[in-house]
Amino acid sequence: MKWNGLELPDKPYFQDDAVIIYNADCRDILPLIPDKSIDLVLTDPPYPDQHFEYGDCDISFLSKINCRQLIFWSAKVDFPLDYTAIHIWDKVIDCASFYERIFERNGHRNYKVYRCHSVNSCQSAQGLRDVWTGHKSQKPQRVINKLITEYSNAGVLILDPFLGSGTTAYCAKKLNRKCIGIEIEEKYCEISAKRCSQAVMRLEI
Repeated sequence: MKWNGLELPDKPYFQDDAVIIYNADCRDILPLIPDKSIDLVLTDPPYPDQHFEYGDCDISFLSKINCRQLIFWSAKVDFPLDYTAIHIWDKVIDCASFYERIFERNGHRNYKVYRCHSVNSCQSAQGLRDVWTGHKSQKPQRVINKLITEYSNAGVLILDPFLGSGTTAYCAKKLNRKCIGIEIEEKYCEISAKRCSQAVMRLEI
C-alpha cells in the first residue's frame, strides 16, 4: 500500500495523513519499510530494569537503521549498542530526582538534561496537562515534544518501533511530522489510534 509516497505493508491498525500504526512485532515490519526512508528513530523499548522487570529486549536490529536515533534506556543496565551521546531525563519525583538515560546514536556528542515529572497517574498527568494512559512506562508529552523539535524538522518521518500508548505518534502529528509506529500489544494500538485520531496539527503551549 502507498502512504506518503512510501510502499508499506498492507493492513495497518490505523492510518491517516500523518500517522500509520501497525499491530505487530517490529522485527516483522521493519524489513518491509523502504531503506533510507526514516529520518529519526525515537523509541522506548522494554529494556531490562530492576524496578519494572520488563525482561530482556533485543534491539540489535536498530543498528541496521542508518539515521539519528534517540532511545530511552534504564539507568541500571548497560546499553547494548554504540552511541554518540547520553542525555538524561530527570523525573524530579517528589523531593528527589530519579532518571532514565536517552542514548543518541548517529548524532551529536554533546549531552542534555530534560527535567520533567513522570506521568504515572491521573493526578500527575493533570499537573502536566498530559493524559494518563495506564502504560507503566509512559513518557510525558513535554519531553517527547522537546526531543522531536530539537532533533527533527517539520515534515520528516519518525519511527517508533515500540510505540506503547502512542505518545511519539501523537506528538509527531501535533508538531507537523510524520510517524510510523509499531506496537505488539493490541490494547495499546487501540489507545494510540484513539489519541492520534484526536490530535490536531498544532502544538498547544
